[in-house]
Amino acid sequence: MAKGDRSQARIAYSISVAQNTSHAPENGTIADLLARMPLFAVLSHEVRGNLARQLRLHSARRGELIYVEGEPGHTAHIVLSGKVKSTRSTNDGRERLLAMHGPGDMFGELSLLDPGPRVATATALTRLEYASLDNAQLKVWLTEHNEASWLLLQVLGHRLRQVNEDIADLFFADVPGRVAKALLDLGERFGTPVDVGLKVEHGLTQEELAQLVGASRETVNKALSDFASQGWLQLGSRAVVLLDRDRLIRRARW
Repeated sequence: MAKGDRSQARIAYSISVAQNTSHAPENGTIADLLARMPLFAVLSHEVRGNLARQLRLHSARRGELIYVEGEPGHTAHIVLSGKVKSTRSTNDGRERLLAMHGPGDMFGELSLLDPGPRVATATALTRLEYASLDNAQLKVWLTEHNEASWLLLQVLGHRLRQVNEDIADLFFADVPGRVAKALLDLGERFGTPVDVGLKVEHGLTQEELAQLVGASRETVNKALSDFASQGWLQLGSRAVVLLDRDRLIRRARW
């Protein structure tokens, strides 16, 4: 990100925080939301209620910044509804999409254990509702509920596993294979069954999808066109319908 762009991003970030910070809603409302999320369903009702009292609720419009790469960070966030993307800028100003997060996902969690500059920028892909927890609150909560430490370890372990898989894919899988795998992953997380298959409203532009798999837009578009011509999927605007997941699964393998 260029110096001027980063300055503008900081201003936008400050405005975003000022607009979105609010008092937490009724504790029962957040606790009920957490209970429906796989990540927190394993916690007892009492522990979820205690966590709900620690959280603050925020909202963001599509395209709005949650935090900016390089800014100080000491909070983690939990997606309640909508989608958010994590990106990182290269030295020449290009952007790389690192991950997408949906309901129940935690993002920015490294700041809980290692407060410091953000390593990525988080941007709302859709209308977004999310809750936040800062480092000081986490320490108190974990002290009172030791069993919850495993929850955080599972989140970090899953993130590390995903990073290792992404690195392996970049070395060993070709672009069509990476595209197939990315679509299947998006389908598992955001897909809705329809008569002909699985509709995935991922909300990504063609450029963002290319960033997600670490390839050029032209190469990714060719892979998508090939999959569509073979009847494996139907393409839409920021969406796709997976028609033949078995074929995509086989293509995603090295």
